[in-house]
Amino acid sequence: MKRNFVAILSVLVLALVFISSGTAQSDLPGTPTDDEVNVIAKQLYCPVCENIPLDVCGTQACAQWRELIREKLAQGWTEVQIKNYFVEQYGDRVLATPPARGLNWLIYIIPPLAILAGLYILFRAFQAWKRPVPQFDQDLPAPETNTDQYAAQLEEQLRNR
Repeated sequence: MKRNFVAILSVLVLALVFISSGTAQSDLPGTPTDDEVNVIAKQLYCPVCENIPLDVCGTQACAQWRELIREKLAQGWTEVQIKNYFVEQYGDRVLATPPARGLNWLIYIIPPLAILAGLYILFRAFQAWKRPVPQFDQDLPAPETNTDQYAAQLEEQLRNR
């Protein structure tokens, strides 16, 4: 029993050593992984193809821009510096999340305001639906008789026809 425990424990230790040595070799400094590149590429849109994130765009230009991101990361650039570089080159349209300046701030303000307005309208509608409907009495006053001489004469003539 004790032998089995020692054998299992030694196999687990050897497996951990091989796994950790394999991951340590792949994370060499100066060579960013595809995941590190894609973290930034997901936040950028292809300047050539509209509405396609840079990490999934299949054009040659996007492949070159992903390599450019890899080079910038290898040189020690931060994510913000790389995004700013692309904004300087291609404008704000390459950003997946537009900056909150100029008219872009409306993108952040209008949806919550629309939701609040919709909730207010629903609240008021539910209140109106809960109110009882007024019931009219059957004792309504008799309609006024027409005292106009010409109207009475016209009605009389119409009845005689």
